[in-house]
Amino acid sequence: MFDQSNQLLRQSLNVSYMDAFIETGNNILDGNQVATSDGLPDQNTVQKLEQIYAKVDYHSMNSESIRKAIQLVLIKAIKEDEIQANHQVTPDTIAFIMGYLVIRLLKNKSTINIFDLTVGSGNLLTAVMHQLKDALHAKINGIGIDNDDSELAVASISSQMQNVPVELMHQDAVNNILVDDMDLVMSDLPIGYYPIDANTTNYQTSSNNGHSFAHHLLIEQGMNHVKTGGLGVFLVPSNIFQSQESKSLLKWIEGSCYLQAMLNLPKELFSNVSARKSILILQKHGDKAKQAKQVMLGDFPSFKNVSEFQKFMAGIVKWEEEDLLK
Repeated sequence: MFDQSNQLLRQSLNVSYMDAFIETGNNILDGNQVATSDGLPDQNTVQKLEQIYAKVDYHSMNSESIRKAIQLVLIKAIKEDEIQANHQVTPDTIAFIMGYLVIRLLKNKSTINIFDLTVGSGNLLTAVMHQLKDALHAKINGIGIDNDDSELAVASISSQMQNVPVELMHQDAVNNILVDDMDLVMSDLPIGYYPIDANTTNYQTSSNNGHSFAHHLLIEQGMNHVKTGGLGVFLVPSNIFQSQESKSLLKWIEGSCYLQAMLNLPKELFSNVSARKSILILQKHGDKAKQAKQVMLGDFPSFKNVSEFQKFMAGIVKWEEEDLLK
């Protein structure tokens, strides 16, 4: 239904596939009423769209089905619109692993507040929110920030259709943000340099010469807005600690957080070694937080090797229960 209506709107309005989806999503949320402006889309297209919308009632569908359908739209948009890497959707496989890693760490909370400071289309945030709700039966609230209004529009449509409580903010996450006391910050971080040096002067992870790495700044920003003892789970470059700029990041981590885990995702997921990513787990100093006796370091086996993958995940669970939580 999404794809058929997107194709019609794309042709009628001469817009990108992503913008066509934003139009169709807003139409559906408005009770299947097709918005028109200056006679577009034309009446014939309006009638066709109304017929397509009438075939599906999203209110009768479960939230995960809706999220997955929107994820398929985004995957097609990546191809059709040639979307840059930093704006691409976080795959479900990675989202589920990130959520699975924190289930035991948040198990005693009745309300969990999650923050994604690079929320994009919201797939990672809503996937993890569903996962935690199903596993812990807690009240889960989400906050997402992004500076791309099209991505936020998709996140808004997605969260409304899924009926999940997500507050979205359109702003630069490196600037001052009005978000505090989060239990968990979880982000698929954009990789590269942050262009506005004037905004980075208060960051310990900023560079003394030239532009600073955006992913370093965002890790510091995210951890500044979680509670004492709160968690940060970030998707980062696997070589994050191998650059010259990593010295300031490591120094900041030493003074503010415990580095609890660094887990490399399977090589098969990435086009080349330099593009490989890892899951970084930090815990803010304070409350009952402590440094794990053994930092969890390792490489995920291939997802195709089910027995080895299950064995690896079981080892992580054992580490969490017998070391991190003991």
